[in-house]
Amino acid sequence: MKKSLLLLGTFFTILFISCDGSDGRDGQPGQNGLDGIQGQVFEVEDVDFNYIAADNLYETILNFGDFTSFSVEANDAVLVYQYDRSVEFGSDVEDIWNLIPQTFFYDEGTIQFVPGHTTRDVEILITGNFDLSALDDSITQGQIFRFVILPGVAAAGKMDKSNISAVMSSIGVSEDDVVRTSFK
Repeated sequence: MKKSLLLLGTFFTILFISCDGSDGRDGQPGQNGLDGIQGQVFEVEDVDFNYIAADNLYETILNFGDFTSFSVEANDAVLVYQYDRSVEFGSDVEDIWNLIPQTFFYDEGTIQFVPGHTTRDVEILITGNFDLSALDDSITQGQIFRFVILPGVAAAGKMDKSNISAVMSSIGVSEDDVVRTSFK
């Protein structure tokens, strides 16, 4: 009796495992999605800051519409990188970009480059804990910044935002794709 139950169980197992048929009715096809830009990168040279004595800070405001047609939404992230210098590696030259906010230490105290943005513009401040009116022009004039606009979904993802190369790679932008312009 046990052998016949075992044989019958094996038969039913094989029968049900080997059944093939429709997995159900297919639903209606979905709508096509819109092709979208995953992110935008642009670089602005010759950025000059204006000193605001009442607040003891320097300020510059860059309107997105002056540099890109990319629409910035309220939930997008705008990463701001400041050009530091170029470094040679044998026959290759690589640029060094620092994500701001960035703090610099001087004998007089500290200064910090601090970004803020709306959907229309980005403001960069130079703040400090000493009288900034005499800051050297090499700090306040002719600066180069690179801006990365990340859609909210991409900005929430896990990526090393301090590494501009990693950020650009994650949104599929190469050095050749960077829009370069001057503030003047």
